[in-house]
Amino acid sequence: MKNIRNFSIIAHIDHGKSTLADRIIQETQAVSAREMRAQLLDGMDIERERGITIKAQSVRLSYTSNGVHYVLNLIDTPGHVDFSHEVSKSLISSEGALLVVDATQGVQAQTIANCYMAIDNSVEILPVINKIDLPSSDVARVKSEIENIMGIDCAGANLVSAKNGIGIKELLETIVAKVPPPAGEPNAAARALIYDSWFDNYLGALALVRVFDGRLKKGQKILVMAAGKRHEIMELYYPNPIKNIATEAIEAGEIGIVVLGIKTVQDVRVGDTITDAAAPAKEPVARYHEAKAYVFAGMYPIDTEQFEPLRDALEKLKMNDSSITYTPESSVALGFGFRVGFLGLLHMEVIKERLEREFGLELIATAPGVTYEVNTTRGEKLQVSNPSALPDAGLIAEIYEPFVRGTVIVPNEFVGNMITLLNNKRGQQEKLEYIGTDRVMLIYAIPLNEVISDFYDKLKSLSKGYASFDYEPIEYRIGSLVKLDILVAGDPVDALSLIVDRQKAEAKGRELVSKMKELIDRQLFEVAIQASIGGKVIARETVKSVGKNVTAKCYGGDITRKRKLLEKQKEGKKRMKAIGRVSIPQEAFLAVLKID
Repeated sequence: MKNIRNFSIIAHIDHGKSTLADRIIQETQAVSAREMRAQLLDGMDIERERGITIKAQSVRLSYTSNGVHYVLNLIDTPGHVDFSHEVSKSLISSEGALLVVDATQGVQAQTIANCYMAIDNSVEILPVINKIDLPSSDVARVKSEIENIMGIDCAGANLVSAKNGIGIKELLETIVAKVPPPAGEPNAAARALIYDSWFDNYLGALALVRVFDGRLKKGQKILVMAAGKRHEIMELYYPNPIKNIATEAIEAGEIGIVVLGIKTVQDVRVGDTITDAAAPAKEPVARYHEAKAYVFAGMYPIDTEQFEPLRDALEKLKMNDSSITYTPESSVALGFGFRVGFLGLLHMEVIKERLEREFGLELIATAPGVTYEVNTTRGEKLQVSNPSALPDAGLIAEIYEPFVRGTVIVPNEFVGNMITLLNNKRGQQEKLEYIGTDRVMLIYAIPLNEVISDFYDKLKSLSKGYASFDYEPIEYRIGSLVKLDILVAGDPVDALSLIVDRQKAEAKGRELVSKMKELIDRQLFEVAIQASIGGKVIARETVKSVGKNVTAKCYGGDITRKRKLLEKQKEGKKRMKAIGRVSIPQEAFLAVLKID
């Protein structure tokens, strides 16, 4: 155990985690030059195209320092706030963390969030300053920021260029010297933490585990503690990005893949503990917390015949991503579909893209929303994630909405813009602190519903791309909220309903019907688009009709002939209006995100 080093790589988005992982793999010669490629640990096409990490990935490496052989277990974690659940579980499995900071950008919001997560898990933090070869890098400033904001000594910080392989050998020596070896009892009852799980078409559900005590052996009967299920270990592997390495046992302090021969990942969820079924451990490694969905959106197939394929696709995706939740729902406008829960807006985008790309589906996604707590006048307490499920206004006593604590780091010149944006989003200031001489850290409590719309886009545009943002859920707070309904040709479109702040409701209603007027195609009859609150219409726009020129064949003659033809056309349009259904394009549902 004394020659094992388990460490994670944590950082803000685009600070070079995956590139640094590539260089470490190259330096330890775990992969041949022919098999090497960029973003080696990112297996999904979407990850490689977008340049982001969605799932934490592990690899076992061999390294020799001063004649001593070491085993390095590297975990490359996601940088985006939506996937912080995976980062926390990866840190529980590690004794060390490489805190990567971009030498040109310095400390960002998620740098702070991930660093505090590492501190909470009592891991050894090694500051690594990346991209030192760029002309705009400022190593001295970045060191000062890390020391002043997070209190980490940067005197021995490793300076690297992950792109060009500068300083990688020195970094590996630092890992061997400073990351403590794992502690544990090799002869105690087996305890292994599941920190990732996925589905393999040939092997079934796989669990990536870190063994803390005892050992896991091939053929051993095990108990998954939180799930309460017993299984037999079919195969054991050490993780490798090209081909996993088979082994007979995984010892205390090691990381490996457990094959149980089961068909669903529900029994091996991230955060659960595996122990020996014959002599189970008394306590799990960590208290099991299921990943909680914060953002909900309706997913509907454009072709109603694709409802069954959509259900099958969601079931298959859930095998690889247990954080997805979904329940069937129906909409008058869109037919049958599912209410799907996501970790955040990026998670929603990724899942929708995977459904369309991997399963050949054409989908309409409604505007994302959050879960509200509603106290009724009858004394009931309801959880509402779909605006159409909100009780009548007369039955509502109070509505509570989820708040998050948001951290914004921004250059001085854009502070005014950020404060205005945060105030417009109903934010409540908790802290304003200067970082060095040229940047400011703002901490605000903001309703989650305001964050998941167009907040991030506005943040980037108002700061010319320099601001960074991170958030964490805090609590539910009472809100002055109402349900805003949209009616098209007199019929309410439940998929366009919104729960909004009472003071903003009228302005949002006006802007939304105005956008809808531009997006809905003209029909052979006039289409009224209305916004209403509790049955009271607060805004209206009309899409003018388009029709045939029925008087074109009249060459002069008496006016009564033309009038007769126009009246006949008018009557026909009235009948058409009574039975006509208006087709609403996908852009109309996304327009909800753009209103301010």
